[in-house]
Amino acid sequence: MSETAADGLPPLRSVIARHGLSARKALGQNFLLDLNLTARIARASGPLDGATVVEIGPGPGGLTRALLSQGAARVIAVERDPRCLDALAEIAAHWPGRLTVIEGDALSVDLAPYLADAPGPARICANLPYNVGTELLVRWLTGPGWPPWWESLTLMFQREVAERIAARPGSKAYGRLSVLAQWRATARICFGVHPGAFTPPPSVTSAVVHIRPTQMDETVSPAVLERVTAVAFAQRRKMLRQSLKPLLGRMPDLLQRAGIEGTRRAETLSIEEFRTLARLVSNGEAGSEQRD
Repeated sequence: MSETAADGLPPLRSVIARHGLSARKALGQNFLLDLNLTARIARASGPLDGATVVEIGPGPGGLTRALLSQGAARVIAVERDPRCLDALAEIAAHWPGRLTVIEGDALSVDLAPYLADAPGPARICANLPYNVGTELLVRWLTGPGWPPWWESLTLMFQREVAERIAARPGSKAYGRLSVLAQWRATARICFGVHPGAFTPPPSVTSAVVHIRPTQMDETVSPAVLERVTAVAFAQRRKMLRQSLKPLLGRMPDLLQRAGIEGTRRAETLSIEEFRTLARLVSNGEAGSEQRD
C-alpha cells in the first residue's frame, strides 16, 4: 500500500493504526475505509462545489476527506468520540479553513451558530452512527420550519431502515418512518453497501438514502402527524378502528370525515390519507381548545 492516498493524506488504515482507533459499539461506530466508496457517497449528495456540508460521526474522516476532495467549500463535522479529533485535525490542516470539527453529541449540538456564515447551500451527508440515525432523521424531517435549513440529506442506514424510509403504501416495509420521510420530501435508495466495506463489519447490509424537501403543507402539524402515524402503526395488523382508538376516543367520527374505511389497516393508507387524518386531528384539537 502506498504511503499516501489520492488526496495526499495517508490511507485510512494507517490513520486508524497511528491514532489507536477502534470502532466502539457503544457509539454505533462502523468505520468506512474504502475511499472509492466514500467518494461515491459524497457524489450521491450532488455537486458539492461551493456547498456547506454537515457530517455527523466522521470518525477517522474517510467521508470527510471525500466531501472536501469533491469540492465542498466547508464541512461542519460533529464528532462525539474525542479519540478521533487528532485524525480530523490533520484533515483540517490539509484543507485550511474548510473543515470545522465540533466535539459533541449530534442530538444536542446547536448547529445554527456554525451555519450562520456558512458559504453556499447547506446539506447533510453522513455515515450515521446506527444507534442515533433514526432519531436524527425524524428530527430533521419534523422540524417546525419548512423548507428546512438543509437542502438535502444523503445518509447511510441499515438496509432495513433505508427500505422503510423509501417504502410505498401497501409494501411490507411501509410504516411510520415512510410517512414522516415522504409527506413533505422525496426519498430514494441510491445504492447498497456490503458489510465488508466497514471496520468492523456490521451484521447487516447498509444502504445510502437521498432525501430532498418538497413544498410545505402548512395545514398539517409535524407533531400531530408523528402522533397519528405512531398510533396507527403501533398495532399495524389491526384494523384502523382498533389501532386508532386513542384518537377516536376524542374524535369518534375521524375516519368517517376522512373518508377512510375503519376496516383498513395502516399500511394501506397513502401519504395523502395520513395527511388528511393529521389535518382533521389538528383542526379538532384547535376547536376543542377554543370551546374550553
